[in-house]
Amino acid sequence: MQKILIVGAGKGGLAILGMLQQTSQIIAVIDRNANAPGIRRAKELGIPTGANWQDFLTDTIDLVIEVTGDIEVFKSINEARGKDTIVVPGGVAYMISTLMEEREELIHQLKNETYKHDLIFNSSGDGMIVVNAAAEVTLFNRSAAKIIGISPEEVIGKHIHDVIPSSRLPYIMKTKRIETNQELTLENELKVITTRIPMIDEKARVIGAFAVFKEITEVVRLAGEITNLKEIQTMLEAIIQSSDEAISVVDENGRGIMINRAYSRITGLTEEEVIGKPATADIYEGESMHMKVLETRRPVRGVAMRVGPNRKEVIVNVAPIIVDGKLKGSVGVIHDMSEIQSLNRELIKARQIIRTLEAKYTFEDIIGNSEEMNLAIEQARLGAKTPATVLLRGESGTGKELFAHAIHNESDRKFNKFIRVNCAAITESLLESELFGYEEGAFSGAKRGGKRGFFEEANNGSIFLDEIGELPANTQAKLLRVLQEKEIVRVGGTKAIPINVRVIAATNINLEKAIANGTFREDLYYRLNRMPIHIPPLRMRKEDIPLLCDRLIHKINQDYGRNIEKVSPSATRKLLSYSWPGNVRELENVLGRAIIFMNYHELEIQEYHLPEFVGGQIEINQAASTDSIQVETLANQLHEYEMNIIKDTLGKVNGNKTLAAKCLGISVRSLYYKLEKFGYE
Repeated sequence: MQKILIVGAGKGGLAILGMLQQTSQIIAVIDRNANAPGIRRAKELGIPTGANWQDFLTDTIDLVIEVTGDIEVFKSINEARGKDTIVVPGGVAYMISTLMEEREELIHQLKNETYKHDLIFNSSGDGMIVVNAAAEVTLFNRSAAKIIGISPEEVIGKHIHDVIPSSRLPYIMKTKRIETNQELTLENELKVITTRIPMIDEKARVIGAFAVFKEITEVVRLAGEITNLKEIQTMLEAIIQSSDEAISVVDENGRGIMINRAYSRITGLTEEEVIGKPATADIYEGESMHMKVLETRRPVRGVAMRVGPNRKEVIVNVAPIIVDGKLKGSVGVIHDMSEIQSLNRELIKARQIIRTLEAKYTFEDIIGNSEEMNLAIEQARLGAKTPATVLLRGESGTGKELFAHAIHNESDRKFNKFIRVNCAAITESLLESELFGYEEGAFSGAKRGGKRGFFEEANNGSIFLDEIGELPANTQAKLLRVLQEKEIVRVGGTKAIPINVRVIAATNINLEKAIANGTFREDLYYRLNRMPIHIPPLRMRKEDIPLLCDRLIHKINQDYGRNIEKVSPSATRKLLSYSWPGNVRELENVLGRAIIFMNYHELEIQEYHLPEFVGGQIEINQAASTDSIQVETLANQLHEYEMNIIKDTLGKVNGNKTLAAKCLGISVRSLYYKLEKFGYE
């Protein structure tokens, strides 16, 4: 860890202390002013302080950061330092700390101190380049790209001499010496002033180098080396007028001497109203930061105020202009906050809308070119254009919820809520209150003020009732009233609440058999079955399996961070030979399992990656015989054995399915599912 001595404890020294306190060993913080903010902060952190740097400068110190801005102090430290001690000049340290302070303030105001890296490197008007120990470019900001004329994408990873042939960054890494304010002519004949700094870790190893460069006039202005403000006013005005940021300049007496067009646009004030007038002329609310800077000779950053007759909300940064130690004026940069705040409000509003729009899929997400699937999609598109109740029917895993999402997003309700309810996942005691809501005091534990149900939440939108066949009888009756009367009554309430909700229901059970068994209301069935859409099982549209594999592999790659490209032809044939009782969900499971156990260098799913049960029949070769024996898969044999047991039991109870289910120890619903699955009536 590097040992660092900080000389100067003003705002710049405080910023440097905050930056280095956790990454370096601060030997001491020095300032003649015992009440300087950096001195106070050092005492809080238990870091030694003092008024004389000579008391702390030893040969063991790796880096001295001089932040006083006094060139004589810098020279004295440089003469007294040890041979291995590096002294960072006040101009560089001040510039870095000022940039950090400005960026941190802007980030705090605009984005809660996030994206600091991007703001420092890309929002800065200074070109910045960082190279690693191999002299390869690792960071290259937008200002550097604009000055040099090369995009960051073309530069990152290249040797610095491939980007700037005359760059001395490799040389300063070799010498470990800082070069400040060096003039350089680029390949595009643009002259810049650059400061180059080697980056050295705690073990004194060079890990890279850092260069900051800008146009000569701007560097001269920021470094306080302006010799005659009036002589370069024309050049400054050309630069200022080209900026999109509002800029104003005042003289040492606080009278305006220059503004740009962006300033007039934001404040609504013309040159006649500002030039030659006091610095307070543009202030609508707050105090003049120009006058404060002229009084204190210190910059101010991130001050909020209102300016001009339009009362524009702005953030103001103002810095003093010092030439040969004399105050010549100040320059201010105004950032328009009203537009940013408006965009933030729109963003918050958009996020609120997005949070209510939970339908994630569209018809483009439904994969399939088979005739059966195209028919289901056409019916669903037609259903989306009408307000009719839609009943999605199909086996588990066929994509009924996907269709429900797509129908909502294709309808004129797509900008309203889409509420999903799994009727089988909510207990019978809670289902009614969840669907229709409840009034205060309706039951023990009811929330004060009551609660809106799913139907009220979905008002003007759509509600997806999955596993509709699992609804208990009393809830079926209430749902029938909702469909007929377009109104609901909360649990414990008496007032009918009108609603406008599009109902999309789904089931994987045979509702007709449920009606025959008395577990599902016939009148509700007719209400729901106005527009039935049958979604085909995967075994009836096997030609869609290659397309589904491509989409599922892409999804699994994203989930697992893999790079699988496709399924081999032999593996595809094996997938096509399987009946897929679990439909698309089972196909995704099989592909995911195969990808998990594949090596990272493998890019194609082969037949041996797939589970043994996929592919129907397998061939067993015996060494003692040359003949092949065809054997049914274990799953098929178990299904056949299970079906024989069910048939035998039904025969014993004379076909009474309720009694048969009781004898077998399964639910009636499970029995019907197995009968339908095995094609037994």
